[in-house]
Amino acid sequence: MTAVADDLPVVTPALVAAVRARLGSSRPDGDGADPAALRAAVVVAVRDSGTLLGPEDLELAVRQVRDELLGAGPLQRWLDDPAVTDVLVNAPDEVWVERHGRLSQTATRFASATDVRALAVRLAAAGGQRLDDAAPTADARLPDGTRLHAVLPPLGGPCALLSLRVVRARPFTVEELTACGTVAPSAAPVLRALVAARATVLISGATGSGKTTLLASLLSLVPPDERIVLIEESGELQPSHPHVVRLVTRRANVDGAGRVDLPELVRQALRMRPDRIVLGECRGAEVRDVLAALNTGHEGGFATVHANAASDVAARLEALGSLAGLSRDALAAQAASAVDAVLHLRRVGPGRTVRHLEEIAVVRRAPGGELEVVPALRCAADGVVDRGPGWQALARRLGREVVAWDGVDAVAGGR
Repeated sequence: MTAVADDLPVVTPALVAAVRARLGSSRPDGDGADPAALRAAVVVAVRDSGTLLGPEDLELAVRQVRDELLGAGPLQRWLDDPAVTDVLVNAPDEVWVERHGRLSQTATRFASATDVRALAVRLAAAGGQRLDDAAPTADARLPDGTRLHAVLPPLGGPCALLSLRVVRARPFTVEELTACGTVAPSAAPVLRALVAARATVLISGATGSGKTTLLASLLSLVPPDERIVLIEESGELQPSHPHVVRLVTRRANVDGAGRVDLPELVRQALRMRPDRIVLGECRGAEVRDVLAALNTGHEGGFATVHANAASDVAARLEALGSLAGLSRDALAAQAASAVDAVLHLRRVGPGRTVRHLEEIAVVRRAPGGELEVVPALRCAADGVVDRGPGWQALARRLGREVVAWDGVDAVAGGR
């Protein structure tokens, strides 16, 4: 694969092939070749090609060959950038990255659409997924934790589409989220109290609003003597906790057999002695199984759900419940009994670059029996927190955790 970037030497397919041949069977499929062996192979391949490289260019060539063999090729440099959260490939000459909440086009180029497709297929294979004309989409977790989504032509046009989301090796702490403006300072004690009181929490928001980031931070607050069972499609969550068990869905094989979906994993999780059941994303019929589990004594669970506002979560759950055959009344009864709080995130500020916890709400049944989500705390982008009509219900649920604070009114913004 040939790629051109703004400060990397060109590594030709012939050079990569020569290094691969020299490494031979010594090149493992997992964490990468031995650095010394890889460097030696690149030095020999460069020498045999008749190319002269200075010390700095040689080191860049070694890095690029490693990226071609074991990483994300020309995209790896962006995945290694701690400021980058997403890398997107729309065409051979159109590579975008999101850095500090803003999308910008890079100078990275692929030689052709064929090279983009080859990278997509290789990355999918590294994540244990099949990607070809018979299975033209893939959603996988790479060995380094990066989340991959790929779409082959002609579904997305003439070129394969790649979306790579970087997963932090270490989750943010609540203190760090407070410092960067995601969590208002006076709302942080409420988040800690929700975890300590074993409240069941839904985290809502649009794509890229920070749901997974906040969830990982809250799971890191779970006491170390509790067992967390994560249920996900691609293994994106990385909480800092000593006892985490991960269940990941599996696609059907080429014969259409072997599929394991989220509802099945939820049922299996119940048999694994969980202290906390966590569903990475609730977006289908699995809502029935999750609500059933949370109504059978499994407190302290978490899930994320896509919604435009906290008040829209009720309608979103009703829509998901209909996919599982739940009536509106049945869904309302299950959700009101199982879910204690909703945390809603939104991107705010100039260019919508700041991920912000906008609202903490409670879930209950309205007098007419329908499900409703009522604001308990409204958090402005400037850090001001106002009490809403659901505050007393939330305070009662948190109980001793609220009473222990010095000045509950201060936590609620004093309004």
